[in-house]
Amino acid sequence: MTFAAKQPSWRTDKRKTAERGYGGRWQRERKAFLAKPENVLCVMCKAEGRISASTVVDHKIPHKGDETLMWDQANWQGLCKPHHDGDKQMFERTGRERRGVDEDGWPR
Repeated sequence: MTFAAKQPSWRTDKRKTAERGYGGRWQRERKAFLAKPENVLCVMCKAEGRISASTVVDHKIPHKGDETLMWDQANWQGLCKPHHDGDKQMFERTGRERRGVDEDGWPR
């Protein structure tokens, strides 16, 4: 019995972004998505009662190379870079959300 070589995680994949599907088409779609009024603000900042511009189009459900899921705009959300690179990735790795603290410094 032979086993197919394990594909690298899409997060650690060393191929260029265009080779992973984030080429010209993605850049155009991303720009148009973030320009829509409903996508201008980071959804995670809004949930925290803050206002911050969306700069990253995030896949709500990680596509992991699935073309259909990657291009499904219903699966997209606008995030600021700190939320995309921090809280969202932590949630995807662990399944736990960051709890944070309230204005008095107590855990939520």
